[in-house]
Amino acid sequence: MAFEWQRANPPRRTYRDAAGRSLADYPRPSVAVDTAVLTVDEGVLCVVLVWPAHGDDPSAGGQHRLPGTFLHEGERLADAVLRSLRDKAGVTGLDPRQLHVFDDPDRDDRGRVLSVAHVVTVPARELAIDATRAVLAPVGDAPALAYRHDEIVDLAVAAVRDEYAASPDPRHLLDAPFTIRDLQDLHESVAGEPIPRDAFRRAMEARLVDTGTSRRGVVGKPARLFTHGRPS
Repeated sequence: MAFEWQRANPPRRTYRDAAGRSLADYPRPSVAVDTAVLTVDEGVLCVVLVWPAHGDDPSAGGQHRLPGTFLHEGERLADAVLRSLRDKAGVTGLDPRQLHVFDDPDRDDRGRVLSVAHVVTVPARELAIDATRAVLAPVGDAPALAYRHDEIVDLAVAAVRDEYAASPDPRHLLDAPFTIRDLQDLHESVAGEPIPRDAFRRAMEARLVDTGTSRRGVVGKPARLFTHGRPS
């Protein structure tokens, strides 16, 4: 019986490359996932930040950071991301996408860590965080972050701003139906600066769906209402 089992399960050979080295002969950095969760809250682009440990507060002298964790053996990156969001910030139901791998050997004082950064942009109405562990911070006023997470936030914000410069509300942060003014307010919140009105209307209106209805304001003529168009 033992012989038959050995024939069916031969011992795995240790791989060696042309230099005769096995995988164990090479440095093996830790792999982490860190996620920038972005939203627009009260007209300001914000990011979810967490404290180092459950129960920490600013008076304890800790540094904010993005929700993140180390990859467990046998775990997929996407699963680690969802686990970190749930366990560190109390956030569930999101679908982050990979953004970039940060691989500077000196980025983490605990040792060599590769950070596979992710980003997700979510409407504020759909974002519920655990206030005992996480906060929403305006991206322009966020404090210095641990482990150079500032670099991840900067890249995530740039990526989202590029998306919004190219398309009307691609992440559906705005409830439909909406006016062009509503849409421009949202885009200015994401951009962090004013956008010329006429240029914005010309660039975006043709890519929206006109509902054929209007919203009557206090003054002036009623404003037409639109919904999101098809992705381009």
